[in-house]
Amino acid sequence: MRSILALSLVALSCAPEPPVSYQAPSTKRMAARLAEIAQNLNPAINTYINAARVEYLKTLPQPPDTAARLRANAYLARELLRAGQSQAAIDEFEKLQPQLQQVDLKLTPDVRVLLGLSYMRLGEQENCLARHSTASCLLPISGDGVHTIERGSRAALAEFAAYLADHPDDLTVRWLLNIAYMTLGMYPEQVPAQWLVPPEVFVSDYDIKRFADVAPALGLDLVSMAGGSIMDDFDGDGHLDIMASSWGLDDQLRYFANLGDGTFADRTAAAGLTGIGGGLQITHADYDNNGYADVLVLRGGWWEDDGLHPNSLLHNNGNGTFADVTEQVGLLTFHPTQTAAWGDYDNDGWLDLFVGNESYGGRIHRCELFHSNGQAEDLQFAEVGQATGVAVVGYVKGAAWGDYDNDGLIDLYVSRLTGTNFLFANDGANEFGGWTFTDKSKEAGVTEPLGSFPAWFWDYDNDGWLDIFVSGYHYEASAGDVAADYLGLATAAERPRLYRNNGDGTFAERSAEAGVDKVLYTMGCDFGDLDNDGWLDFYAGTGSPSLRSVMPNRMFRNAGGRFFEDVTTSGGFGHLQKGHGVAFGDFDNDGDQDIYAVMGGAYTGDVFQNVLFENPGHGNHWITLLLEGVQSNRAALGARIRIEVATAEGPRNIYATIGTGASFGGSSLQQEIGLGQAKAIEAVEVTWPATGARQLFTDLEMDQYYRIREGDRTPVQLDRR
Repeated sequence: MRSILALSLVALSCAPEPPVSYQAPSTKRMAARLAEIAQNLNPAINTYINAARVEYLKTLPQPPDTAARLRANAYLARELLRAGQSQAAIDEFEKLQPQLQQVDLKLTPDVRVLLGLSYMRLGEQENCLARHSTASCLLPISGDGVHTIERGSRAALAEFAAYLADHPDDLTVRWLLNIAYMTLGMYPEQVPAQWLVPPEVFVSDYDIKRFADVAPALGLDLVSMAGGSIMDDFDGDGHLDIMASSWGLDDQLRYFANLGDGTFADRTAAAGLTGIGGGLQITHADYDNNGYADVLVLRGGWWEDDGLHPNSLLHNNGNGTFADVTEQVGLLTFHPTQTAAWGDYDNDGWLDLFVGNESYGGRIHRCELFHSNGQAEDLQFAEVGQATGVAVVGYVKGAAWGDYDNDGLIDLYVSRLTGTNFLFANDGANEFGGWTFTDKSKEAGVTEPLGSFPAWFWDYDNDGWLDIFVSGYHYEASAGDVAADYLGLATAAERPRLYRNNGDGTFAERSAEAGVDKVLYTMGCDFGDLDNDGWLDFYAGTGSPSLRSVMPNRMFRNAGGRFFEDVTTSGGFGHLQKGHGVAFGDFDNDGDQDIYAVMGGAYTGDVFQNVLFENPGHGNHWITLLLEGVQSNRAALGARIRIEVATAEGPRNIYATIGTGASFGGSSLQQEIGLGQAKAIEAVEVTWPATGARQLFTDLEMDQYYRIREGDRTPVQLDRR
């Protein structure tokens, strides 16, 4: 019987798309390399290729010892669950239960919990996947999100209740029980009082208005595992396109062109991308200054010895096609990674690339810094990580560039899953002609959290100094910790850090004061301005590989730079599926930002539909700026923008920095900036990164699109209807 994922992908592949006229030989070579690696993945050590692991485990001889045999059978049942073969997992766990009781053998997790999870996942597959609605899996589940086929959730309830009778303090199972009641439309009235997670804990701090998921209507609801997302204008027609990945090496990277009439078309094959698969994260930039955004696909993260995969640099040819140029430009290396950041660290007008690799168990995979030679006709990258002092060793999960000290040179923040984080100050050129960075993390006070994942620079309080956000994480993230946080109970879970820039080289930790010291377990993430009030908000995609980590993705609204308000449920963002790549961008050119997010998990069977949350609008003013560098890099990454507006309360400054957002997302390079209830724009000031030159414009109108070219005196107003 074919899996739900396979059926969904077949259905998606039936959509018509232009014929493939050409695919670069280099792309064919990379596709062949990836296919060979995928074929040789080792199910004995790779815990994420679960269908293959099921077949591998079936070939192993049964242990003669009864206890060992039962443990082996439980292990197989768990792999069946992870592989998406929920009914087969249920059958195995049902057989195991009486056998375990007979020999008085207890497993961790308890087989009743695993059986309950299997039933719960079956309910998701039969309802949320096969009978998907835009309300599916949105916390608190109600309306069209309630399951019409109830057998999975009802059986899960029975198993969870039986377990809680013996373990009443298990918050993870208590949380799952509440979710199961929601899927049956029985929450909160029929949840036993001693196990109820009260509905008031989910009420938003502010009504942001509902953001409708329009992905199904636009054919963008890809069913996939964990992956990255990008929203940007790849073909230069003034409309933001979408690219999404799924991290299995044989999962095809997908490219959807925005046709500008309210529809998207799948252009994957026509773009010459067939066979380019994988990518837990994808990130974009115009590395060769040709005016078109290129894409970097990052592979091998979490897979350790089985993750020595090449990344892919996909050159945008500017004619609707891409070519894999990884080997050609000197980026072909084999390290496990899922994070990278583009930036012009030496201000020569050409983008360089930091890649954060994952070292583990004594195996060293140093982080890499690739410097561009700036030769357009024969562009090459040279690896200079150790020479510059940023060859970090650790389980690196996030990286971001930003000029935190306002000296005109971008600095680097690196987040590690275990150990302290790093803030590298850019020292500039040394007396020998080289370039160096100095670790200032302890001096600046930004080393925590000790278990962290995504990170980013942003000016959340609009004071002209870049602040840092880095979120807490743990590989075995527990829904029980999230439940404890909602219930106001103590938990040892790692929490985010919001570092406010003091303007003197140091930062003050403000997460509690700002209301973001939550248990978030953030993976995918990004920031933008939900309501165009001129204050940056952020979205946290949450979860862990475990199927027990059923927890809502969270959205936080910035209340005037003072604190953040949880708007998860009022905006309809509280998706219970795993949150990975997140991208903010104005896909429909109506002046406000929408959000595209990948919702699949790490295991083969933990798949789900991606979402596109359309902004309902909030009546505030805005301006969209597309910057074009001349001496600076063409996409103007690192350029600083200050907008002075007149308001009823007096003048106000709003700041922005050109970039793609946080370390696990790909927002548009055009800057979509909210102006709130401004009366007029008094001035727009742009500071260009390569020269430090400042340009001041005083005649721009609100609610318009402009292109600003470095050195040109007059911005060009764009028609983006």
